[in-house]
Amino acid sequence: MARWSEKVGYGLGDMSSSMFWKVFSYYLPFFYSNVFGLRFADAAMLVLVTRVWDAVSDPMMGIVADRTQTRWGKYRPYLLWVAPLFSICGILLFTTPNLEYGLKLTWAYVTYILMMTVYTGINVPYGAMLGVMTDDSQEKTVFSSFRMFFAYGGSFVALAAWEPLVGFFRAGGLGGQTTEYTTAEAWQHAMMVIAVVCFVLFVLCFSLTRERLHTVSTVSIGSDFKALLSNRPWWLMIGAALCFNLFCTVRGATVAYYFADVIGFDAMLNFQLSTFNFQLLFYAGLFLSVGEVSNMLGVAMTVSLARRFGKKTTFMGVNACLLVLSVGFFFLPVSPVGFWLMLLFQVFISMLTGIMSPLVWSMYADVSDYAELKYKTASTGLIFSSSSMAQKFGGAIGGAAVLWLLGVCGYTPRTDEQMAMQAIVQQPATAIQCLWYLMSFIPAAVALLAIVVCHFYPLTTARMKSIDEQLRVQRSSL
Repeated sequence: MARWSEKVGYGLGDMSSSMFWKVFSYYLPFFYSNVFGLRFADAAMLVLVTRVWDAVSDPMMGIVADRTQTRWGKYRPYLLWVAPLFSICGILLFTTPNLEYGLKLTWAYVTYILMMTVYTGINVPYGAMLGVMTDDSQEKTVFSSFRMFFAYGGSFVALAAWEPLVGFFRAGGLGGQTTEYTTAEAWQHAMMVIAVVCFVLFVLCFSLTRERLHTVSTVSIGSDFKALLSNRPWWLMIGAALCFNLFCTVRGATVAYYFADVIGFDAMLNFQLSTFNFQLLFYAGLFLSVGEVSNMLGVAMTVSLARRFGKKTTFMGVNACLLVLSVGFFFLPVSPVGFWLMLLFQVFISMLTGIMSPLVWSMYADVSDYAELKYKTASTGLIFSSSSMAQKFGGAIGGAAVLWLLGVCGYTPRTDEQMAMQAIVQQPATAIQCLWYLMSFIPAAVALLAIVVCHFYPLTTARMKSIDEQLRVQRSSL
């Protein structure tokens, strides 16, 4: 049984990754179109190309990690080796050079590809660690729950702090009005703060965790790939994980646009209790950060739900609820009462996605055990890299789709001056309608597809109990 400190330490790794990932997913499209100054078509192609490369590179990193042998283990040392590059590349990604358009576009491609490559270099080994920290399927769900609880905690911190940090530096930072920062410089300095925190968290994750299972791959790379491609549960998990990440990315990448052009910059949540009246600004950061706290509540429910209903049934039930809530979001009014309802729907939707996140990683650990038993191959890194690959394909398709759809629907980006003044821009009706669909019917369709895919997933609770028992015998004979 792993120590509590080790579970916390493992969670700190995804806390770091998620702080970057959520900022990338939710604010990077908005940054490229409204701050960096890319045209929608160029920004969409950039997001798609770089995320696809990032997804393709994941199996390569999985193969390398599977064949790494050090005194610290196979996967854990990458947390220490890659952490400095991880932080530096994040800062470069949010740096806007003073160059002509073609060179700026080149800079965007280079820094985004570099960032995603480094993200793969640290996140694939981190994810694969789950397969070698314990041999118990239920404890893997516990580790996965700690991971996602801290991941959403990190996301909450990053999303709640992002806009205040940008505003802080836009106003001059610690120098106050004595220093003038452009919007682009403010975004860069905000990322510097996040990057330092992420570096510290990865170092702590390395220090507090251990690899307990020592697996050795005794087959060739070609055999590993052959086994992977014939692994039916793996294919189904790829589809299910892609749908899950597509659902989250489409909604998340739309929020900044949705609040700027549907809700507005001055919407208020009104509290009224007897003689007490209070108003709170209803803005994108609040909406997203409330979602992250709700994700954490969902994660806390995962272990008990998975034990009672099984991982597969829980996954399908959660997606059915997401489908209904997403459709319902479309009919919410843009009014003071509607703002409260939007926040309530965000709480429920985020609790449900919080339940799903640990399930996905725990089910990948089950797929890894299934592969080890059936194909006699210790390809944990390769299999877990596929989850990261699905995550990034979902992010690539989702982020690019949001930008393409908004471009097709005639969305008008803001200038730097309009951004600084939070100016209202009159958008065409087609763009506003597109934003509503991106927050409702499109995610609902993705949830429906996830239900269909997961229906065919064969690794039930009973099946995994048998696999765990057979694996203990197999490993003890090595």
